[in-house]
Amino acid sequence: MSAASRPIGVFDSGIGGLSVLRDLQSALPHEHFVYLADNAHAPYGEKTDLYVRQRTHAITDHLLAEHHIKALVVACNTATAAAIHELRTQHPQLPLVGVEPALKPAVALSRTGHIGVIATRGTVASDKFARLLGSVRGQAQFTVQACNGLALAIEQSTLPGSAETAGERIAELLAQYTAAMGTFGTAPGQMDTLVLGCTHYVFVENQLQALLGPDVQLVSTGEAVARQTRRLLEAAGLLRSGPAPVSAAQRMRLFTTGDLNGLQAAAQRWLGLPAEACHKASPNI
Repeated sequence: MSAASRPIGVFDSGIGGLSVLRDLQSALPHEHFVYLADNAHAPYGEKTDLYVRQRTHAITDHLLAEHHIKALVVACNTATAAAIHELRTQHPQLPLVGVEPALKPAVALSRTGHIGVIATRGTVASDKFARLLGSVRGQAQFTVQACNGLALAIEQSTLPGSAETAGERIAELLAQYTAAMGTFGTAPGQMDTLVLGCTHYVFVENQLQALLGPDVQLVSTGEAVARQTRRLLEAAGLLRSGPAPVSAAQRMRLFTTGDLNGLQAAAQRWLGLPAEACHKASPNI
């Protein structure tokens, strides 16, 4: 197998990274992908940095050894914040793309100059996020909210028998956390832009929009990640050149360390993939 024909690896603590995978497969129609959802150890945002670093290294090593990936997208804000600097040191030849809350794009979009940010506790507490926030200091006012339990509720919304309860929990948490942040809107001093600092949160965009109103802008990172992945592959001469695009089901293989039914339901709902595209991951990860 030539280097360019190898797949791109993508992983997250669970199903949230499917939102990034969706943008990747749209921007890179010739590429093949291997996605790993570490559901058995989710949510990362409520684990220690050490734990997240250990899981990140274990999954990276697995994707390299078992799937011979040519590039890696860390589709998890918490894992990016905790471990991507170590991955770059340990794998200097591997094109690596992480995700981070889209604060700079939000500054460009906001008209009131007041921006909300929702993310996991792990992301909000990280040194990487502190540096990112420092890089835009003075350019806007930021109200940051850690959303404990929200990523987990979104995960559980795909599990058989849990959808209704999880849906109620999601609505409750969204109302609780957005109310705690202050007033959203387009009047002076109000937050007119909300940064979704966790890839899971993209899957509740419609609920957030309904809650905050149509004039509040929601900003996520998937499209920017896809563009950066393409740039790195082009620079390394690793873009897959053909044949003609095949179906998403033929280009993507999804694995989970946790509940297979949940991944299958999420892949069907958000990517239109059949159950056969999803598999249980090797138990030794």
